[in-house]
Amino acid sequence: MPAKRPKDRARFVQYFGPLLDALRALGGSARPMEAVERIAEDLKLTQAVQEELLESGSSRFQNAVQWSRFYLVREGLIDGSTRGVWALTPQGTRTHLTLEESHAIFLKWVEVYTKARKERQKEKELEEEDIDESEEVLPESYRAQVAQLVKGLSPAGFERLCQRLLREAGFVSVQVTGRSGDGGIDGVGHLQVNPFVSFRVLFQCKRYAGSVSPSVVRDFRGAMTGRADKGIIITTGTFTTEAKREAYRDGAPPLELVDGEKLVEMFEHLDFGLRPIKSYEVDVGFFRAFDTEING
Repeated sequence: MPAKRPKDRARFVQYFGPLLDALRALGGSARPMEAVERIAEDLKLTQAVQEELLESGSSRFQNAVQWSRFYLVREGLIDGSTRGVWALTPQGTRTHLTLEESHAIFLKWVEVYTKARKERQKEKELEEEDIDESEEVLPESYRAQVAQLVKGLSPAGFERLCQRLLREAGFVSVQVTGRSGDGGIDGVGHLQVNPFVSFRVLFQCKRYAGSVSPSVVRDFRGAMTGRADKGIIITTGTFTTEAKREAYRDGAPPLELVDGEKLVEMFEHLDFGLRPIKSYEVDVGFFRAFDTEING
């Protein structure tokens, strides 16, 4: 059988090496979106590639980077912490991967999971060797479910959800205004930093499947000028690179951008709409290593 050409391989494998490189460049650790943006910058990915969506409505590129991290954690190159920061292990700091080496890691773990499934036929195991990226969801399948549920809300329902989320996050006097012709301002709240200091914050809710453009950011900033200390745009979709640049443009009041990925992270952090459960994944390689040491 002829060797598989690169285009026949799982496409997310191409980001194994760039993800390690990105984390190194960012000081050994980064928030997920910082790593994603650094990879896009390093590889000079087009806007079309960055904004392409899966059928679930999530970003194909971001999803691919998430899968890359999934395998690199199992290989021991990225720390497996679930605290929202991706960090290189000492081994990962020293490791530079070619595409061939990345593919070898992928095949190694495919084999591990395949053997594990055969040994536990009554259990449903991960099937990474059958992955078709067009059908992928993040390893944490509940994230895709949450994203779908939120996108299925009505515009008014999404506004109320954001209102409740801001309250859970520490805002007070949160009101949904939703007045048309108001530059997209959907509500207002106050963030009490301490008993002496608080900020008036305006927010906008965008129940999008696609990406928020820089014009939306400019219009929102124009509407909030002189009316609030801070602005937040919350979307179920993503923000274009130009929108992010506009949000933090020098000389203009900065805006906070919350995309669909960050939205789910906030749900996790606040146990908002999610009931945490404890589970374990068997580290098959850990146990097999004992026989290897004896027989080696």
